Amino acid sequence: MDFADRVINLEAEGAYHMLSRAQALEAQGHEIIHLEIGQPDFPTFENIRQAGLKAIQDGFTRYTPSAGIPALRAAIAEQAGRQRGISIQPSQVVVGPGAKPALFFPTLALVRPGDEVLYPDPGFPTYEAMIRVAGGTPVPVPLVEEEDFTFDLAAFDRLVNEKTRMVVLNSPSNPTGGVMKRAALEHIAVASRKLGFWILSDEIYTRLAYGDQIPSMASLPGMAERTIICDGFSKTYAMTGWRLGFGIMPESLAERVDLLLTHSVGCTASFTQVAGLEALTGPQDQVKSASAEYRHRRDLIVAGLNEIPGVRCRIPQGAFYVFPNVSALSKTSTWLADYLLDEAGVAVLPGTSFGIRGEGYLRICFANSIENIQIALDRMRKAFTRL
Repeated sequence: MDFADRVINLEAEGAYHMLSRAQALEAQGHEIIHLEIGQPDFPTFENIRQAGLKAIQDGFTRYTPSAGIPALRAAIAEQAGRQRGISIQPSQVVVGPGAKPALFFPTLALVRPGDEVLYPDPGFPTYEAMIRVAGGTPVPVPLVEEEDFTFDLAAFDRLVNEKTRMVVLNSPSNPTGGVMKRAALEHIAVASRKLGFWILSDEIYTRLAYGDQIPSMASLPGMAERTIICDGFSKTYAMTGWRLGFGIMPESLAERVDLLLTHSVGCTASFTQVAGLEALTGPQDQVKSASAEYRHRRDLIVAGLNEIPGVRCRIPQGAFYVFPNVSALSKTSTWLADYLLDEAGVAVLPGTSFGIRGEGYLRICFANSIENIQIALDRMRKAFTRL
């Protein structure tokens, strides 16, 4: 068929391809340890589930304002502002069905044909997709493993120019779990203020941090008016299937994004929004408990990976991913991921699912039980020993 240019180069996310392969093997009777899909293994917290059920029973099943119900927008503004140390108004908040609209729609509203957008490589595949759909030119910026996978600032300085319309940041990062240090953010902010480009800061993992509070670009002097924050409920509250996310941005941009929501998805499910309100205003002890459990799993898997000859793995400071360097095994990332699935029954992702600079790495999600992680480590050790 004769498709429009904006969709010709779209590709599926590698995680779903690997999941499909793993499920096919399971259908044949193989036992697979799933470390490929990036979602919490905990069920949605009980108080949130009950709030969603009650909302349906109480008739919250109708349209809402496209940007979200006022109570939820106010709660997001209060919580997100308090966490980041900035003042946010409810009018700056736009609620969407998942966090991806807060990536796609600001990009559609701001990026014009010929504009350049810098984004991390390796990075979340949606970044390149949304830039291309908007008609922009994707410009990948390499990450530096030795600097906890932060931007290569020397490369950033070479790549940024008068054509740069936007820079995409992701901290903590998918796939690396890396956190951008404040000094790196300040370096990028100087360029933003000088050249006038926007920052799209994907902060979906910001509450899954294992050290100091994660700094937000929006908290730096002069950056709130040129920063878009993308965040959501799926990772923090184990609500991936509820499809609930939000963007925080200057009010004039929020009005444009609201219109894009109006003419595309209409609105987010009302009962999902009520559940989100309970997530923010209800008890937060389960969030802390989940984060502590992820940290325990992180320490276990990092130690186990570093004991495997030919593998080295940095300790991620956020999210629930490790990004081990496997270049010493002298095989491509794709070959190794397929090998682990077929020969060891362990599903992981090749680093190249997140960009060409992911070669030499694997992405492993440790949102799984301690028992399964230990089994996976044992299988991986034996499989790599046979190479």
